[in-house]
Parts: sequence; structure tokens; C-alpha cells
Amino acid sequence: MYAQSYFDYNATTPCREEVVAAMLPYFTNDFGNPSSSHHPYGWLAKSAVEDATESIAGVLGVTTSSLIYTSGSTESINMVLKGVVKKMQARGNHIITTKAEHKAVLDCCAFLESEGCEVTYLDVHSNGLLPLADLQKALRPATILVSVMVANNETGVIQPLDKIARLVHENGSLLFSDTTQALGKIDLTPILTLVDFACFSGHKVYGPKGIGLVYCKENGNYEALPSLLQGGGQQKGQRGGTINTPFIVGLAKAIELAYQNLTSETKRIQALRERLENGLLAIDLAISNSLTEQRLPNTVHISFPYVDGANLLSALSGQLAVSNGSACNSTSTSPSHVLVAMGVPDSLAYASIRLSIGLYTTEEEIENAINIITAVVNKSREANILWERRV
Repeated sequence: MYAQSYFDYNATTPCREEVVAAMLPYFTNDFGNPSSSHHPYGWLAKSAVEDATESIAGVLGVTTSSLIYTSGSTESINMVLKGVVKKMQARGNHIITTKAEHKAVLDCCAFLESEGCEVTYLDVHSNGLLPLADLQKALRPATILVSVMVANNETGVIQPLDKIARLVHENGSLLFSDTTQALGKIDLTPILTLVDFACFSGHKVYGPKGIGLVYCKENGNYEALPSLLQGGGQQKGQRGGTINTPFIVGLAKAIELAYQNLTSETKRIQALRERLENGLLAIDLAISNSLTEQRLPNTVHISFPYVDGANLLSALSGQLAVSNGSACNSTSTSPSHVLVAMGVPDSLAYASIRLSIGLYTTEEEIENAINIITAVVNKSREANILWERRV
């Protein structure tokens, strides 16, 4: 085991032992293809997938036929955005999103722009929230889809989807929300009544990597969404390819476990987050980038002026597993696009770190993290002449 304490749960989570145990039989004894309809191996696999789907649908408060399995949220995002554009091209080709979305959304939108689609990228307030007046102004008859994530993966900020959905649907447009980071952290049942499409990834909720979901509200849009992957007609022709039985079983188990004790675990996690955030904000001039009351219970995003962020991460790497934002953008030399969208100056954006806590985080780790980061920030500033000459 590594010597580090893990504070990067928003990047990925360890697979729970109960999840691994639930999956194992479907790698070995019950290994059948659920599409094999002429023998017990296939029957057992199909039954396992059906049971898993019923479990997920029950937890999320949706119908089983509204769920499509994918390899994860990136595929799900591509399936929804490209599918809606293809299906709705007779009505229009305009999409609205925000500059603070996950890179999977932004990169997919950039691709669609190269294919002739028109995309409006809205700024967000300094607290990360979408200005509703700007959204209302951007909507037009040709707007076919609005894509706004419910909870930001870097800052944890939760958008007012009820108000956003009202504006979008009054315009006759569809609403897609990247709900990847929210799964297992907040109750999604009210959210899923507001949106037309949503997406999930198993590895964000202590399940396996390589499995995810598209949620399509059953109001006519589900059957209409074209398939991104053509194959053997699996999943009612919505997504071709052999169904991943063990991972679907694992995803269902992970979601079930996450919501069994959501209230008590949220209370525990939130208390740890507040202790961590308060401890880090005690460092001179430290600034929180998670500025809304409605936010994920586990995420802390802090900027430390007069500190080089790359050096800070390097100095922490031997003791703490933290990040400067999305794992999908970790190789970029640019400052966090989320912080830039919030109007954070580049100098501060470069001097920022994200800590996300989870199921296995302890009070001792929180105290150690505060002490370690405080010491490293202070040491880094000692070598910075600008720190000495600050006004």
C-alpha cells in the first residue's frame, strides 16, 4: 500500500469489497452472455442484468427502460450530445453549455462545432453558478439542447437545476446534465425528474471502472435517441455490443450501498470536509473556490497565493494524493478551465489544489493533511521573494 493518504475521491474511488464479491461469480461460474437465449448460461446472465437494472432504477426512482449501459460517462456524454444533434437537426443545431463543464462535454461540443453545430459557451459567476439571465438570453428557437452539470467535479458547486430546467423546457429545448460527480453523494431522484438526459460512471461510486449509464426520460426522447455504437442490437438497439454482466452487477451493488446510509455518511463526510477546509483557510491568504451553500459534501478547492501549484503538488505527492482539478485534464499545462470560467486570475488558478474525501477518509488523515499542507505552503513561500515583499 502507498504511504500517501488518499484525497482524490473525485478522480476515482476504490472498488468496495462487497462490490467485488458480487461481481466475481459472473467472471467464472456464471459467465454466460446475456444475449444467449438458448441455454441456462445466458438465462442466468440475463437474469442478473435484469435484477441489477431493477435495483438501480429503484434507487434512482426511474424506470428500468430509461437506463442504457455504457462504458462510462464519457461515452454517455458523446451518446447524448451527438445523438440529440443527429435526431433534432431538422429543428435546429444550437447547443448551450457552460465554460465550467467537464472536458468530456466541452471536447464533444468542440467536435460538434467542427461538424457544423453552433455552440454557445456561457460564463459562470465567481461562485461557479450559471447566471440564469444569461441562459435565458442565449436560448432561441434553434436551441435543441442545454448541457449543465449538476455538481462540478472541481469545486463541488451544485447548480439550481430546477430553475435551469424551467427556462430550458419553456423554450421547448432538451436538458442534459452530467451527474457523474453527484452519484452517491446527493439524492438524485428529484434531479432526474427535471432533466431529459443524465450520465453516470461506476468508478465514482466505489464500483468498477469501465461501466456507466445514460438516463433518458421516457417522454418520447428515449426511443428517439440514435445509437452511438451499432452492433448486435443489444439494449433495444440503443447501444450495440456484448452486455458487461459482471460490471453491471457491480455497478448496481455500488449504487445500492452508496444510498443505504446516505444521510449518516453525508453528515460524517461533511463534518470532515468542514474541518479540512477550515484548517486550510487558516493558512495566510488562503482562498476557497467552493463558495456556494449548495455544494457536494466532500469537496474542498483552495488557492494559496504566492505558491507555485506544480511545486506544491510535487512536494505533497509523497504524503498526500491530491490534485489540481479533473484527472481527465491533469496533463494540461494551462490553469483549470473551471477556475478561469469563474474569473479566478491565472496566478491563483495555478496555485490551487482540490482535495476530495470519501468513504475511507479518517479524522486522523484530515488533521495530518492540514499539518502537511500548512508546512509545505509555508516552506514554499519562504523561497518566494514576492511573499517577502507583499504589501
